[in-house]
Amino acid sequence: MSKQELVVLGQDGVGGCCPGLLTAPLDEGRAAELAKVFKALGDPIRLRLLSMIASRDGGEICVCDLTPAFDVSQPTISHHLKLLRQAGLIDCERRGTWVYYWLLPEMTDRLAGILTRPSGPQVAETAGAVS
Repeated sequence: MSKQELVVLGQDGVGGCCPGLLTAPLDEGRAAELAKVFKALGDPIRLRLLSMIASRDGGEICVCDLTPAFDVSQPTISHHLKLLRQAGLIDCERRGTWVYYWLLPEMTDRLAGILTRPSGPQVAETAGAVS
C-alpha cells in the first residue's frame, strides 16, 4: 500500500478542480496554459487594466474609460486588452461605437486556487527542515 496522501478534489474550498502548484507537479500542457495567463499578467499595463476592469462598480467598463488612464496610444491599449482576452481573464462586447470589458472570475478564481497553499504542514517548515 502506498504511503502517499490522496488529494480529495473539491475539499479545499478553492473550487477543487485542479491541484495547486504546491500539491502536485504541473504536466507540460497545463504549464504551457498557465504560462500564457501569467505572461498576460506579467506586464504592468495589463495588470493595471485587469485591476481597473475587476474593480469597476457594475462589473464592466468602457474602453473609453480605460484609455485616458495610460500614457500609451489607444491601439496599444487595445493590444493589451486583446492579450488579456486571449488569456481568458476578461471578455468584451461591442455596443455601438464603444467596447465594454468585464472580468471572467472563473479564471481569477482558478489562479487563486492554483496559488493557494494547501492546509496542513507549512511548505517552508518542511522544505527547510534539516535532520
